[in-house]
Amino acid sequence: MIAVIDYGVGNLYSLKSSFDSIGAKITVTGDEKEIRKASKIVLPGVGAFKDAAFKLKECGLDKVIKEEANSGKPLLGICLGMQLLFEKSYEYGIHEGLALIPGSIKPMAGVIPPELKIPHIGWNALHFPKGKGKSPIFKYVNEGECVYFVHSYYAANCDDYIFATAEYGEEITAEVQNKNIFGCQFHPEKSGETGLKILKAFCELGDLL
Repeated sequence: MIAVIDYGVGNLYSLKSSFDSIGAKITVTGDEKEIRKASKIVLPGVGAFKDAAFKLKECGLDKVIKEEANSGKPLLGICLGMQLLFEKSYEYGIHEGLALIPGSIKPMAGVIPPELKIPHIGWNALHFPKGKGKSPIFKYVNEGECVYFVHSYYAANCDDYIFATAEYGEEITAEVQNKNIFGCQFHPEKSGETGLKILKAFCELGDLL
């Protein structure tokens, strides 16, 4: 069973529908016991980093997520959920994250060319950095396949953990991995067949990597 964490800021319907379409057994829950019983965890998220981090702490799920991830259980963060995996964010101030992946979340403004719109919304091809090998969640995905992004901030200072980028004026972090902890800046649940292949590969991961 995969626990999709419900803490009030996730796009849960689309995500549940995507898992249902590949035959995955999931539970959408904010209950600590259910999360600890699950074989894998998905942390979704949309909106502001500060609000989402506060909601996780308010219901005590920040501690649960960190303990379960540090035990070796596969964890997938999606969009804002991926950003929460990092040490801190500079979105309207400085805010602490879960610190499961070294690095920080910074604004795209001033990094990408000024003529490009922020937020970055749309389909972009995945690029795999040379010499690293392919992240396990890209088991069924080839370089150049496109996924769907909606974001104004990106993961920085995390080169050792980047396993995919996308070009939006500059190469922007698309996917990160730290052992059993994975993060997608894009939305697999909105990325058609490519996204479903990524979710399928995550479902097939062993408990320890």
